[in-house]
Amino acid sequence: MSDQAPPYAPLPLVSSLPTDPNSTPPTNPTLVLPTPAFPNKRKRTGFRRKVPSGSPAAPAPSPAAPSQPPNPASAADDIIVINREPTAEAVTALTAGFPADSLTDEEIEAGVVSDVGGIEQVNYILIRNHLLCRWRETYNSWLAKEPFATLIPPHCEHLLNAAYSFLVSHSYVNFGVAPSIKERIPKEPTRPTTVVVIGAGLAGLAAARQLVAFGFKVIVLEGRKRCGGRVYTKKMEGSGRSAAGDLGGSVLTGTLGNPLGIVAKQLGLPMHKIRDKCPLYRPDGSPVDPEVDKKVEITFNKLLDKSSNLRSSMGEVAVDVSLGAALETLRQTDGGISTQEEKNLFNWHLANLEYANAGLLSRLSLAFWDQDDPYDMGGDHCFLPGGNGRLVQALAENVPIVYERTVHTVRYGGDGVQVVVNGGQVYEGDMALCTVPLGVLKNGGIKFVPELPQRKLDSIKRLGFGLLNKVAMLFPHVFWSTDLDTFGHLVEDPRRRGEFFLFYSYATVAGGPLLMALVAGEAAHNFETTPPTDAVSSVLQILRGIYEPQGIEVPDPLQSVCTRWGTDSFSLGSYSHVAVGASGDDYDILAESVGDGRLFFAGEATTRRYPATMHGAFISGLREAANITLHANARVAKTKVDRSSSTNTQACATILTDLFRQPDLEFGSFSVIFGGKASDPKSPAILKVELGGQRKKNATEGAKTEQNHSNKLLFQQLQSHFNQQQQLYVYTLLSRQQAMELREVRGGDDMRLHYLCEKIGVKLVGRKGLGPGADAVIASIKAERNRSRAKPGPSKLKKSMKPNVVAS
Repeated sequence: MSDQAPPYAPLPLVSSLPTDPNSTPPTNPTLVLPTPAFPNKRKRTGFRRKVPSGSPAAPAPSPAAPSQPPNPASAADDIIVINREPTAEAVTALTAGFPADSLTDEEIEAGVVSDVGGIEQVNYILIRNHLLCRWRETYNSWLAKEPFATLIPPHCEHLLNAAYSFLVSHSYVNFGVAPSIKERIPKEPTRPTTVVVIGAGLAGLAAARQLVAFGFKVIVLEGRKRCGGRVYTKKMEGSGRSAAGDLGGSVLTGTLGNPLGIVAKQLGLPMHKIRDKCPLYRPDGSPVDPEVDKKVEITFNKLLDKSSNLRSSMGEVAVDVSLGAALETLRQTDGGISTQEEKNLFNWHLANLEYANAGLLSRLSLAFWDQDDPYDMGGDHCFLPGGNGRLVQALAENVPIVYERTVHTVRYGGDGVQVVVNGGQVYEGDMALCTVPLGVLKNGGIKFVPELPQRKLDSIKRLGFGLLNKVAMLFPHVFWSTDLDTFGHLVEDPRRRGEFFLFYSYATVAGGPLLMALVAGEAAHNFETTPPTDAVSSVLQILRGIYEPQGIEVPDPLQSVCTRWGTDSFSLGSYSHVAVGASGDDYDILAESVGDGRLFFAGEATTRRYPATMHGAFISGLREAANITLHANARVAKTKVDRSSSTNTQACATILTDLFRQPDLEFGSFSVIFGGKASDPKSPAILKVELGGQRKKNATEGAKTEQNHSNKLLFQQLQSHFNQQQQLYVYTLLSRQQAMELREVRGGDDMRLHYLCEKIGVKLVGRKGLGPGADAVIASIKAERNRSRAKPGPSKLKKSMKPNVVAS
């Protein structure tokens, strides 16, 4: 995994925030904040060994100066001035996952502004970014809203309320383990709602902790005897020596926006930057020639770039092609790799790539293997001294966890959930959150009643779940160089290229002389059945081949541990990747709740932006705590206001997404699906507008031919700038005649938007803002297309829901 700091591009403020608060803002100003250019890091190579020449170091955002109250705004269409560093604050927002100059879909759905676009949105974003930046600077204190009231003009007070409420409810601020945060957790539940969390990994712990803070009654069921899941710090001991080794997740990737970095800071834990120096050694133990090393690395990176161009030229065919096949074809035609040493070096880079993705290159999607690269948080990649288990233990403090409870059945329905564990014991609640690894879902380790929707089952099947194993060795003393954190080893057999290809030195962070050998790719699967004594002997043979010619004796280890993540029944693998035939859409589908807001899902395989990372798992837990709270609040409100059967809005949103994969009409950034009779100009239609994405060129006017529209957009994304990849969809209801008139408007998308809002007079909203009227239209269109899906009815559960049932 790369530890290179991101070279930020300059961020000029194109629209002019006046340097003089008394100056008059320009007419219809627009705040344009270009986003930083994050390089392809984590996915391009598992570990970035060298800093590319000419790449400037990332400037750390300087702490903002104390804000001064601005002069009163004279009109509601002024851009407010909170401080002099809006660009730096935009960078902070970017690293936290927000687009620089637009709203997220969640913000649209939360109704943070009355209209999408315009000055109100610009001011909201400035306020949001300012709050977020302050929290990042004062992470040990509770961020209160009141101190900011004097900084915001009266006409923007509602934006301050909206921004603060959104950031707190979605856990972008005021999360973690600082005393000021913990003291606000209620002693007893303040809500009547019970949530059963399945799994005590980072996702489950993050969600449970926030839900407890929000006043829910929570019970966490964990099958292991410990918490942490695939994050496991093992204490190794022998002959008076000891060290803490991370046998699972080990690297905090991108510490600029990483929320786990904030938790570490709250605990006062230092972070050790993984240094770039990584010498490579030949199969016989001799050092690799630096010039040959450099040549092959350049060739490898060029081939990756060519593979990116190749997938663009292939179009949708690339969905069914593997990255491995593309690289091999390009290598054979390129001719840049000829000698045996060059082939060995090239295979080392392939192994490093398989490590980054926990998957065989022959199974990685050429089209989407690196679809999450644009969302890299930026900053150093680090080890946490003492291991990541310190984060796990802090997050688990005072969280109600019941260990050795293996879940085998989850029943969900209109009345709540029942979670059945080993021995037949049943835990009942109002909602459940499933955080088990993708490997467990693939294996069918949990039976869901009713069965999960077919689209979710298909995504579970399509996504890949790969393997990475380790050999941890505690030695009597450090015999390797302490001025490096990594070194690599080459092999001649390409089938074994991932076998002990990379070594991590934990001597500076583990508290003792600890080395970790990594096993990736096909070798990681073979390793599962290799006897531990054979594995350790092979590692020692490599180490002695490297160091004994230098006159350095390599002792036998005091203790060794070999991981078996592939056969661990609670994980059945290491982390996810986009396999051939899959796409980033599958992460989103896996994250969808089912059962009308009764059953939720979290974990690294449910986040499109941050899969295969510890912070991705953590963020997904915070995300689902917000979603659970949203559904709980809605359910209470509906109980008080309307006791009639509620429409399954999540199901309608899912159907809507499917319907727009083949729109009836498409022009520019607009697409339409029609309901009713084609001969009736007043028949209903639903319009979708794509904002923030790359504008389509030569878009077909009229009926769309059969093609995978979703993949087309995603291919466009692969060639886009970071901010262009922040695609946002807004919708509205209109008639067939209005949609046809809109298509005829000339002057591009801007004129169409003007016509839509000014002439037709409609309001664009998030998909949840369409309301119940649209649900009926969506259902009718679905029926008309004869594409109905089997929709299982809710299971009949007891009306009397017990808070939880704990074994005596």
